[in-house]
Amino acid sequence: MQQAQKQEDKVHANLGLLQGVRKFVLHVRELSVDLIDAINPFGEAYSVLARSLNEETLRQMQEKIAARLITMSEEEALDYTKRARKFKEERDRLPSLLSNDPWEKRLAEGVAAYTEYVRKARAVKARGEA
Repeated sequence: MQQAQKQEDKVHANLGLLQGVRKFVLHVRELSVDLIDAINPFGEAYSVLARSLNEETLRQMQEKIAARLITMSEEEALDYTKRARKFKEERDRLPSLLSNDPWEKRLAEGVAAYTEYVRKARAVKARGEA
């Protein structure tokens, strides 16, 4: 008998939750689009970025982010950088991190990693001199 009562209480509790969710969903649908826009703290920043970002800027950002994720020794990065110079001489362009060619992509990763190593070394040197 007590089990039946507990079972019935659980059913009512579950239904109560569903009814509360239904009220919330109906209230959200009634919200004004202007109110949602007024609450959005990123709306203005998004509009500024949307105007100032172009394809080239987004590509550069993607390459910078990808460069930080590369794990490669400094020697390996230097080797790929030297090979990337040959690639540039042959094709008149630098290798791209966004390329579909795995070899070109690896060369670009090497250049990005080596650039990051050089940047860090210069920062350490600058801190030491300051």
